[in-house]
Amino acid sequence: MNTYTKTIFVVIMITVLLSGCSGRRSRPNRSRSKGSVTETTKSRRKPSSRVSNSNRTNTRQSQNSKNIKVSNNNTLTGAQVFERYNSAVFTIYIANFGEIIQGSGFFISQTGIGVSNYHVFADSYIEDAILKLSDEGTYYVDKILAMSEDDDYIVFKVKSTNKSFNYIPISSRKPKVGEKIFTIGSPLGLENTFSSGEISQLRDEWIQISAPIDHGSSGGALINEYGEAIGITTARIDASSANLNFAISIDKIKPYI
Repeated sequence: MNTYTKTIFVVIMITVLLSGCSGRRSRPNRSRSKGSVTETTKSRRKPSSRVSNSNRTNTRQSQNSKNIKVSNNNTLTGAQVFERYNSAVFTIYIANFGEIIQGSGFFISQTGIGVSNYHVFADSYIEDAILKLSDEGTYYVDKILAMSEDDDYIVFKVKSTNKSFNYIPISSRKPKVGEKIFTIGSPLGLENTFSSGEISQLRDEWIQISAPIDHGSSGGALINEYGEAIGITTARIDASSANLNFAISIDKIKPYI
């Protein structure tokens, strides 16, 4: 990569980071989704802790890697992917100083381990986050397993009693440019919206995709045609009409599961 190309890429990535998709108040040009859960969120008790930079990264690693799927050659259609994994994706709502912050997340384990973007929760009481599933069930975060502000991911366990959750297995395959991909998330609060496209380019830990995402899609699932999670949908470039969208590689969270 020559100096000119590197300069252009740095400018693009700075723009991406300034236009993450969760709709947070602290970032410019974000949309905020207010819905039927607003009053429920406001009436909850004030929690005792919040996501902070002081415990930004938890390096504890688990030996449980059963949800990392060994890839096969059985491809799925978009309809099959959505039917199989719609219930594994949830919409996140958080009350923050009178506003409703909205993002997305998905389960990577049947025991209720979920993932999302760090910036969806940043500066908010994490105990106030409502995780709304497609079946109208709601859950809350029990504890944080790992997170990084720099890499913009968070891994957490939800509060539940012996419930088995639908989840998306993590891919062991290396994604390739041109491969078919699918996303499920909640752009602008439109819960569990499905979109499709291709991998446009691989840029270090970033996966550039052509599948449309928007504010509120942050933390959603990026799925390959084998039905495996390969990324966390994170950002789009608002100023471009070229459909430039990005996801963080799922490789970032593999050490913590």
